[in-house]
Amino acid sequence: MSVVGFDFGNESGVVAVARQRGIDVVLNDESKRETPAIVCFGEKQRFLGTAGAASSMMNPKNTISQIKRLIGRKFVDPELQRDLKALPFSVTEGPDGYPLIHARYLGEMRSFTPTQVLGMVFSDLKIIAEKNLNAAVVDCCIGIPVYFTDLQRRAVMDAATIAGLHPLRLIHETTATALAYGIYKTDLPENDQLNVAFVDIGHASMQVCIAGFKKGQLKILAHSFDRSLGGRDFDEALFQHFAAKFKEEYKIDVFQNARACIRLRAACEKLKKVLSANPEAPLSIECLMDEKDVRGFIKREEFEQICIPILERVKKPLEKALLEAGLTTENIHSVEVVGSSSRVPAMMKILTEFFGKEPRRTMNASECVAKGCALQCAILSPTFKVREFQVNESFPFPIALSWKGSAPDAQNGAAENQQSTVVFPKGNPIPSVKALTFYRSGTFTTDVQYADVSELQAPAKISTYTIGPFQSNKGERSKLKVKVRLNLHGIVSVESATLLEEEEVEVPIVKEEPIKMDTDNASADAAAPTTAETDENMQDAKGAADASGVENGVPESGDKPVEMATDTKAEAPKKKVKKTNVPVTELVYGALAAADVQKAVEKEFEMALQDRVMEETKDKKNAVEAYVYDMRNKLHDKYQEFVVDSEREQFIAKLQGVEDWLYEDGEDETKGVYIAKLEELKKQGDPIEQRYKEYTERGSVIDQLAYCINSYREAAMSNDQKFDHIDLADKQKVLNECVEAEAWLREKKQQQDSLPKHANPVLLSADVRRKAESLDKVCRPIMMKPKPAKPATPETPSHAPAEGGEQQPQDAESPNPHSNHNTNAGDTDGAEVPQTAAEPMDAD
Repeated sequence: MSVVGFDFGNESGVVAVARQRGIDVVLNDESKRETPAIVCFGEKQRFLGTAGAASSMMNPKNTISQIKRLIGRKFVDPELQRDLKALPFSVTEGPDGYPLIHARYLGEMRSFTPTQVLGMVFSDLKIIAEKNLNAAVVDCCIGIPVYFTDLQRRAVMDAATIAGLHPLRLIHETTATALAYGIYKTDLPENDQLNVAFVDIGHASMQVCIAGFKKGQLKILAHSFDRSLGGRDFDEALFQHFAAKFKEEYKIDVFQNARACIRLRAACEKLKKVLSANPEAPLSIECLMDEKDVRGFIKREEFEQICIPILERVKKPLEKALLEAGLTTENIHSVEVVGSSSRVPAMMKILTEFFGKEPRRTMNASECVAKGCALQCAILSPTFKVREFQVNESFPFPIALSWKGSAPDAQNGAAENQQSTVVFPKGNPIPSVKALTFYRSGTFTTDVQYADVSELQAPAKISTYTIGPFQSNKGERSKLKVKVRLNLHGIVSVESATLLEEEEVEVPIVKEEPIKMDTDNASADAAAPTTAETDENMQDAKGAADASGVENGVPESGDKPVEMATDTKAEAPKKKVKKTNVPVTELVYGALAAADVQKAVEKEFEMALQDRVMEETKDKKNAVEAYVYDMRNKLHDKYQEFVVDSEREQFIAKLQGVEDWLYEDGEDETKGVYIAKLEELKKQGDPIEQRYKEYTERGSVIDQLAYCINSYREAAMSNDQKFDHIDLADKQKVLNECVEAEAWLREKKQQQDSLPKHANPVLLSADVRRKAESLDKVCRPIMMKPKPAKPATPETPSHAPAEGGEQQPQDAESPNPHSNHNTNAGDTDGAEVPQTAAEPMDAD
């Protein structure tokens, strides 16, 4: 299986893979470790990643970037609306209230959901990993911000599915950073907890995490964040500053020109980086707009002054994280700063003042998340053995379950009221399972929602689950056990519902039976978790239910028998609990339906196929162009003597015509047209290339055949005793074969020498090789024929000296038929038999 970690950022993505020697960050086609998270739609194909970034300046309105800010958010979200003002591409509200991205692709306007575009980004990262591993990539771990809502997490999972990936886990970026930091530490304490604060300041957001480390263990103590505080805010401050300045000085308004905005933003980002290392920095852009060159200058003090509103927001997440962890700055052992925007000096100054200690940079700011994701993937993978290291993750938001209930004396469902209970409180471990008990007489619904939306700019309601239909044997209210799961990805769902019914059975009454039945019932209530790590999370939420349990959800403790079980204890010998699975129907607000995901998968496959066809077409076009240039140069150089002047001039003219066609009518043709054009040129060029090739190879193969003829002739005419056992008739046959081959070679060579270089050759290298092989096939078996073995004397005793005496003549007189070395040993002035037909031919 693949062991890969993906860190998809707002601006760029990083891919890390696990190998036997550790975790490596993968290089893309441009040998860079970071790949732009960009999709550019062209007239014929898409350009992803680095290719998309290269095309973005020429095609800004069809270049989609910062997709991480768009997924899983309502179009009317004020934060999203602020983001859209800085983006050059068109985004409108879809029929479901979520954004739709519009771009011109294959000559027409197309609409894409943010999830689809994120799937394209993942596809690009997947291709990078596959090229590096030289294997298919499916299993992976993906880093996500801690503030991602349930819907955003589902969108990431759908995008991964569209890209053909199977995420083993969505892991919080700060948790991945903490894992990459702690797993290599060998000096972690056994008992005392080492508290480390991780501050991740990325392109668009800031996340703070306080983690407690012990030997072989990591526990997340607190999370906090500012969703809209990142490097791009500093870029935007500089952009607004210089946009106003240029409007005043040069009378140009960059907001009226999408390309000018992109260029100024890029220049401001570079300026920010220069100011991180220098007290002042210039800005200069040629022909920004209206053919005007612009210049600017700013000092670091001025930059920090215009960024005061941004810097003032830094302390709030820090204070909140400490408060939730129940710690003070004195309890923090060290502060690790990561993220692409952590290099701003003013930011470091605030962190130093807050924690009272200098933040450290022991980790690669841009790669630590991807490495942590790859480590998590390796931990979950059966193919890698990883050092024992436990990751105890916590969930940042409280999740509640709500339902409609009624007063105990209500009839026919009248006087309904909404009731709810917090199932997963803030800081709940991930993963977790909780079981709740309901008493219902028919199909009912429950809502999963956020208990507190103050930190979230999202609707409170996550999903609605319809539980039923089910039938009760008695026709009364039935007891249902509902299992709610918070999975590894941080996604909440009602996993299952079980109808618990007591029915009478004919069994003999045994005194011990009531105890046994009660124990079984209690264990049935407590057996909800399916994994060991979720057992401690089975305590059900308290309150929110009447003592009677009529028509209300009764969250019950898994370690106690329920009231109904207690009532029936006396009749336990005649009753048992029947469990029946009840259907659960899920409705997630804003999520893609399974059919829509499948359509998106098919659409992605079609677009990827189109991209591949266009790349192959470009390759064929380049092959035609390369052939034209290469052949034209050779016709004036080494092929000059192998073609007559008239044919050369005609061929050069044809090459020139194809070159002109390539840059005019043939600029945009199909793959088949380019293949046909290349074949047409090769029909005329291949004979010339063949004549040159034959000329350069002919001398060496003729020498090899001559050597073969002479070797066999000398061996057949030799008086050496090692050939005495060969019949004279066989030796004569070898001589005849040599004479025939020599005559053939002499005749063909005379014919060839009489021809000019530009004529088609009559003596081909392949013919000479075949002649050498046929000669060798006839002569070798004769000349390599082994001597007959001498018959053993019957009287010779079979003791060691006799064996030794028998070996000598065998070695001296009977050469091993499979050993050329023995055959020619000591033959200094005698004839030499060629070893094989193939060897002398290829010796040169």
